[in-house]
Amino acid sequence: MALAELVAQRSTCMRRQVGCVIVKGRRVLSTGYNGAPTGLPHCSEVGCTREGIPAGERHELCRGLHAEQNGIIQAATFGVSVRGSTLYSTHQPCSVCAKMIVNAGIEKIVVREGYPDELARQLLDAAGIKTELFR
Repeated sequence: MALAELVAQRSTCMRRQVGCVIVKGRRVLSTGYNGAPTGLPHCSEVGCTREGIPAGERHELCRGLHAEQNGIIQAATFGVSVRGSTLYSTHQPCSVCAKMIVNAGIEKIVVREGYPDELARQLLDAAGIKTELFR
């Protein structure tokens, strides 16, 4: 979890700094943090498009990518399969990320803290993906 917290420090999100590490067999496969897509201005430069929107709602209005999305994309970019891996994240994934995690074949999620997205919990439970709180 310490590595996920370190990666979160690279976040350019104005609302919440999130980091994740995808691991398999005690090997780090990929990392990700939330922020604007490569080559686009950071939210700190152009402002947050989610101003006034409660956490856990309307994820499609965010101009940034989530840490879990970036972790999965980074692995795919370098041809690294994450099937059967464990994702460590500073925060519980949202429902959009939960769907990506299911389809990527990630088997387990370890989080430092929750996130107010009940649909994400339902999707992960239905897919049989174990989610545990880091202690």
